[in-house]
Amino acid sequence: MTHQKTEAIKTNSRGVVARYALYLRKIIAMLAAILAGFYLILRYRLDKQPNHPQNTKYVQYFCRRLCAVFNIQVKVHGEIPREPALWVSNHISWLDVAVLGSGARVFFLAKAEIAKWPIIGRLARGGGTLFIQRGSGDSVLIRDQITEFLQEDIPVLFFPEATTTDGRSVKKIHGRLLGAAIAAQRPVQVCVICYINQQGELDLVSPYVGQIGFLDHVKRVLEMDQVIAHLYTLPAIDTTGHDVESLTSLVHERMQTALAELQQKELGEVYVYDTQPTVTV
Repeated sequence: MTHQKTEAIKTNSRGVVARYALYLRKIIAMLAAILAGFYLILRYRLDKQPNHPQNTKYVQYFCRRLCAVFNIQVKVHGEIPREPALWVSNHISWLDVAVLGSGARVFFLAKAEIAKWPIIGRLARGGGTLFIQRGSGDSVLIRDQITEFLQEDIPVLFFPEATTTDGRSVKKIHGRLLGAAIAAQRPVQVCVICYINQQGELDLVSPYVGQIGFLDHVKRVLEMDQVIAHLYTLPAIDTTGHDVESLTSLVHERMQTALAELQQKELGEVYVYDTQPTVTV
């Protein structure tokens, strides 16, 4: 074996070792963040009053630790309001929760299956997450519960697309839950997220789409280089005079416009989206 081949093998070996060492450090950091989450739940008994407004600061702390674990830098565009509102965002990945929670003090709405997930489900329940079974009629009960929360100045965020996308555009909006903001006479706070990699391109690792399993996607995220999550918040929408249909259409329009503006600013291009979307109320 030549000297050059020997050196090449050594260099490659060092690279593999370094990569696995970094991966191991991230795993340890993730476990530490999870333990910190359970510590917060137990130390401050968050599960006794999981939706107390004061608990949002603990949720925010946990989300910021998760962003650090997954090497996500959050860059906020616009103001993060503290006024009670119903928050809505486009949905790209389970990482959205960490990104949004690191920027805004809110509670989240999630699909019912997550409540049954080991570890994650327990953390979500302790963090005040509201769970909904899509299509089962529970949305009416959840809407009424969100209305009560908003009336008590408890901020809630949900993803009205009801599914994840690759981040290029906004899918149709399921706006039935927006009726909670109307009933509570609270504003709707629209925001959008865009993940950009180190090459200045739309990141394709962060999106949780396709047939990939959750654990496999977590592994990919742990292995990825730093990604910047751009969080763009718009002025809140006053719900006065709106019905669910008009509010749904306006929210969809604002989300699409905001995402296009964010893409143009950070990527220099705008992906094509449907300018006349069908909204589901």
